[in-house]
Amino acid sequence: MNTIAYTTTAASGSVWGMVTIVVGGVLITAALIWAVQYGIRVRRSEARRPRTGNQPTLPESGPVHETHEQREPNEMGEGERLNPHELRPTGGSPSGDQRRPRWSRGSSGSFGGGGPGV
Repeated sequence: MNTIAYTTTAASGSVWGMVTIVVGGVLITAALIWAVQYGIRVRRSEARRPRTGNQPTLPESGPVHETHEQREPNEMGEGERLNPHELRPTGGSPSGDQRRPRWSRGSSGSFGGGGPGV
């Protein structure tokens, strides 16, 4: 076979490959530049962030804290199972005794371990 023909064919194939890679790189670069410019335009069209004087402040009475209380359970009754829309919005009424329940010495502890509770 003709060596010059093989060389010419191989060279022409690599040129088209290089052209394709360069054109692809230019297209990707152009797309990234367009995306950044589009993002800048969108950000400029959005409302400005609030300044320090417009930020929310604490009430004069101070910060609001959590409250912990013991509640009496709502009785379910003997009937059909309740659906979520039939449940009451709270866990019951406040209990008269607000002391937290404690484990008694010698009880099983958590998860029904049955151990001495030491």
